[in-house]
Amino acid sequence: MAGSETQLTSGDGRSVSRREPGGGLAVALWATLRRDLLLLMRRRSEVLNPLVFFALVITLFPIGISPDPQLLATIAPGLLWVAALLAALLSLDSLFRGDYDDGSLEQLLLTPQPLPMLALAKVTVHWLLTGLPLALMAPVLGIMLSLPAGSYLVLAFSLALGTASLSLIGAIGAALTVGLSRGGVLLSLLVLPLYIPVLIFGAGAVQAAIVGDGAAAHLAILGALLALSLMLAPWAIAASLRISING
Repeated sequence: MAGSETQLTSGDGRSVSRREPGGGLAVALWATLRRDLLLLMRRRSEVLNPLVFFALVITLFPIGISPDPQLLATIAPGLLWVAALLAALLSLDSLFRGDYDDGSLEQLLLTPQPLPMLALAKVTVHWLLTGLPLALMAPVLGIMLSLPAGSYLVLAFSLALGTASLSLIGAIGAALTVGLSRGGVLLSLLVLPLYIPVLIFGAGAVQAAIVGDGAAAHLAILGALLALSLMLAPWAIAASLRISING
């Protein structure tokens, strides 16, 4: 980004121009996104664990319940959504933990850039490497549950919308518990009640697509929940981080 030019007056009255280094919010957001992506790609287990957990749950469920295709198709929407929700929850505890342990989270609070926007950048990385892969993987696993072919697109789209909301809401709990040595259980207790509306309308969208009622209403509500989360969650995350760090 190009810098800005400032006119200064020297001691002998001459005008001197000085070019200041470029920067700003866009640079800070890009640096945060790039840094978190690089760190998570080096810690690939944190990225793969939720996906492996999701696949294992869906794979083992037909073995433990019944291989009957009709039964599996009936429970598939709720099962896929619950498994995706728990898989997303599995990776939340590490969202701010690494930055807290190495001290970079305190530096993040001291930057002149707005903390809510920087927190939103970190949540975006979490969704890109957790929520989006879950949404793309779900139709493949839906084949194992005899899910009708016409519902695959709705399943992926509803999970893409829903997991974005889950990441934003879950980041509030992760920020509140980042200073606790064993905050995983408390994190689950804090965010699971807030996940229920997303779960209801997400599974409802897939069920509506199966029976042919149309999933537009459910998807619209998921979009509204995401919009509300985008407006409120970054500010709540920033406040929670300040509480956790400063007491």
